[in-house]
Amino acid sequence: MERVVGTVVRGLRCPIINNGDDIAKIVVDSVLKTSEVEGFSINDKDVVTVTESVVARAQGNYATIDHIAKDISGKFGEDTIGVIFPILSRNRFAICLRGIAKGAKKKIVLMLSYPSDEVGNHLVDIDMLDEKGLNPWTDVLTEQQFYNYFGKIQHTFTGVNYVEYYKSIVEEYGVECEVIFSNNPKTILNYTKNVLACDIHTRFRTKKILKANGGNKIYSLDDILSTSIDGCGCNESYGLLGSNKATEDTVKLFPRNCQPIVDTVQAMLKEKTGKTVEVMIYGDGAFKDPVGKIWELADPVVSPAYTKGLEGTPNEVKLKYLADNNFADLRGEELKQAISEYIKNKESDLVGSMVSQGTTPRRLTDLIGSLSDLTSGSGDKGTPVIYIQGYFDNYTK
Repeated sequence: MERVVGTVVRGLRCPIINNGDDIAKIVVDSVLKTSEVEGFSINDKDVVTVTESVVARAQGNYATIDHIAKDISGKFGEDTIGVIFPILSRNRFAICLRGIAKGAKKKIVLMLSYPSDEVGNHLVDIDMLDEKGLNPWTDVLTEQQFYNYFGKIQHTFTGVNYVEYYKSIVEEYGVECEVIFSNNPKTILNYTKNVLACDIHTRFRTKKILKANGGNKIYSLDDILSTSIDGCGCNESYGLLGSNKATEDTVKLFPRNCQPIVDTVQAMLKEKTGKTVEVMIYGDGAFKDPVGKIWELADPVVSPAYTKGLEGTPNEVKLKYLADNNFADLRGEELKQAISEYIKNKESDLVGSMVSQGTTPRRLTDLIGSLSDLTSGSGDKGTPVIYIQGYFDNYTK
């Protein structure tokens, strides 16, 4: 019988994963059990994805605010620290700020981007800038000027006034905190030459600008806990980037050394089923909320590790383009056969071809990571492993 279903995505319920657990074995056992219970076969080019959170938990990749503080103190000493471009997040950054403040000795100048942070969390609506005649690319605001223009605004979804919240965290540790608002990295150099850049995807540009314009001690979040402090967790590539709040004084870091995990899962499934299944670890999906304007990607990458079959980008043609252009005079079975034949003989690289226009120009790992993140969610679904079938199929299969 002809297939009538394309891609199928399943969220797999797994045991609660703790420090020291064999994550590869748990993933493989969960896939095999689900296959048996749900009655589906495991095929070549199926995809298993595992959320980074449970990988880090199994690794025990945690650190405390004291570990963060010790690293900050070692890097900045007695200097005033410019903390610039943090995202507005209780889960992602507030706990890191506690460690930063605890490691500071005198003063922190907290520079927030406006009207929103890097991932789209808004301090103010951009229309309000137009009403006030402000140019966020050139105008620098003090805390009082910000309040004079906009009042004390709470975040739409969280109900938090992040200006007050972040300032209170710093002051809780007996450190003076001055808040300013600017989108130009060079602004902070008028206050201090020693800066911690907290942006995620623009951090390399930010540090380059600061160093080129007289910055002295210039670091970014990926430099903090990039090595272990007193035996704590760390991440050699990303430091504090990708970390999440675990407890009031503990962060779970982005998982480390992930490639052996995905390779092991693939090898174990090959041994047990004879099939070559692709495997990846995923964090935040790379998509944007059209209402809240939040770009989901607060992790440094969507996928820190994946098997070789997931390299590259899709090589797809647009069905509606073929139907409207190449085969506009055909209908029914004749149209289906013509399109199927075209797909079977399509070029191996369609970059720049009109027939591929409108297909998604993104890496496979980013697309599959977004699919996985939307499936697993961030709450209580209890499905940290995602099993995807038919993703690499097309109309001819």
